[in-house]
Amino acid sequence: MIIDQHQRIHSYLRISLIERCNLRCTYCMPEEGIPLLPKSHIMQNEEIVGISKEYVKLGVTKIRLTGGEPLMRKGLDDILEGLQALNVDLGMTTNAILLDKHWDLLKRTGCTKINISLDSLVAEKMNALSRRNKFDIIMKNILETIKRGFEVKINVVLLKGTNDNEIVDFIEWGRHLPITVRFIEFMPFSGNKWDWKENGVSLQDVLSKATTHFGKDEIERVEDAPNDVSKNYRIKGSIGKFAVIATVSNPFCDTCNRMRLTADGKMKNCLFSKSETDVLKAFRAGEDIQKVIRDGVWNKKDVRAGMTNFEDFSDPAQNQENRSMIRIGG
Repeated sequence: MIIDQHQRIHSYLRISLIERCNLRCTYCMPEEGIPLLPKSHIMQNEEIVGISKEYVKLGVTKIRLTGGEPLMRKGLDDILEGLQALNVDLGMTTNAILLDKHWDLLKRTGCTKINISLDSLVAEKMNALSRRNKFDIIMKNILETIKRGFEVKINVVLLKGTNDNEIVDFIEWGRHLPITVRFIEFMPFSGNKWDWKENGVSLQDVLSKATTHFGKDEIERVEDAPNDVSKNYRIKGSIGKFAVIATVSNPFCDTCNRMRLTADGKMKNCLFSKSETDVLKAFRAGEDIQKVIRDGVWNKKDVRAGMTNFEDFSDPAQNQENRSMIRIGG
């Protein structure tokens, strides 16, 4: 098992395949972009599969591929086929722009749990948030992905004064589709100009808007899955659900089972940790990376990389020492 000093067992690995993206979302990518790392610094296809195999030997049962935009990765078919052979629960987080080119590959390799980023149902607003004009293809591919039988979750990063007036619209949209719309609290990363007072929308804010519109008695609490990061709800009679990932206002660290591997092979035992473990370097040197992985996770802090209270979490001297979100992986 991969266990930390707080006795949390880690069985979920998120792997960033690429730092590049075909969108420039304001909360993820600094406006000026990021300098891309040399190709030699990035995990090769066979290294991704080889490293994943060691994690699986240690008890990992779930792997999610992220980016950047993972569907931009060259050799994606080799990666997916290699991971399929590990018999893990396989999923992907994507912006959906390239999904229509990969449906058959994803189905064939068992990568059927697809999380899709969509921050507005209004074309002009979504295009402004992503700094690209891709709304129509994103929405078309979302609906087709659902039609093809994939398990779809929609990720909505909420920003006060920008898209929080669409909370009810998103819930209404998702009521009649077999999806979960997940509202995500805005989180601080290098370069994304995080200001909770100015931009934050909390779990309680979402529930307040939902209750005001639908009525308290119409909202059902849905049982969360083990180690779930979201609090799940349904409007009575709905096909779909909605959920809130309340990392800022209601952190779920006590049940966290996640590890992240960046595109350059650094393991982050916490999304907010500025410290990293160089798994790729150890793998290329022929070292026992199982020990490297165990040691890296053992030192995981109890709560949000040691930022135990909101004051610490809001301190730029602490929350801006991390990578930008595009460099960590969604």
